[in-house]
Amino acid sequence: MTTLKGRVVFRDVETGVWVLETDDGKSYQLAGGDRGIKKDGRSVEVTGRVERGLLTTAMVGPVFHVASYRFL
Repeated sequence: MTTLKGRVVFRDVETGVWVLETDDGKSYQLAGGDRGIKKDGRSVEVTGRVERGLLTTAMVGPVFHVASYRFL
């Protein structure tokens, strides 16, 4: 499992996508978790796994499958 900290943002790409912008400047497309994580602009710590080999229509970065999260 990987733990990341950053900010949840909504990007109006294709049909819209939720992204984690990490404190070190990387972006991950969020997958999994529940609807509660979808709070634009909120700081969050997420735990889960990174899927680097997946292709998505948004192409905003690797997909991060959220197992758990907490707002900071």
